[in-house]
Amino acid sequence: MSAASERDSLSTQWMETFQALYHKAITSYENGVREAEGLCSPEDIDFLTSIGATPQEVFDCVEDWCDDGAPDPGTVFRLTEIRRDYFIHEQHGDQPGPPLTMDTFPSREASMGGLVWFPRILAKARAKLRGELPANLMYSCGADRRFLRKVNMDAVEFLRLVRDAKTDDTHIVRVVVDRASLQKS
Repeated sequence: MSAASERDSLSTQWMETFQALYHKAITSYENGVREAEGLCSPEDIDFLTSIGATPQEVFDCVEDWCDDGAPDPGTVFRLTEIRRDYFIHEQHGDQPGPPLTMDTFPSREASMGGLVWFPRILAKARAKLRGELPANLMYSCGADRRFLRKVNMDAVEFLRLVRDAKTDDTHIVRVVVDRASLQKS
């Protein structure tokens, strides 16, 4: 097997493992498991750690999917792919420090660019990228999804924007405000 073929195989292997784990977690949730650790075996937790993810992230997405119909599994997969790539390429596979505390996040009423919730989702997206979300905070929760619909974006697109813009808040605000104005037209 060539080096390129081996890389391609490894790059798709994590995807298949994650998808199987995620669908197993959905089944467990539907069968009454209502806590993050109950959804994942020790092997699952080791795998999630290896890609920069946590059982809590899986649980939050599974819970919202089963109870609210969003985020769909494809969206969760793409969000996890962005986090994994950030973990591998930007963090070089180093585990992040402890999760941020809730008081480090902007309030729900904070606004930026004339949009309420914007500072909060921006901080959540950055924490998601770095693997620093506290256990009781989810990126792409119902309020995030409402905000993103209002600005004509989805969770994957917004996370990519934040990743690519790094610390350039001016660019992020411009893109989001422009998209929001398109939504109003």
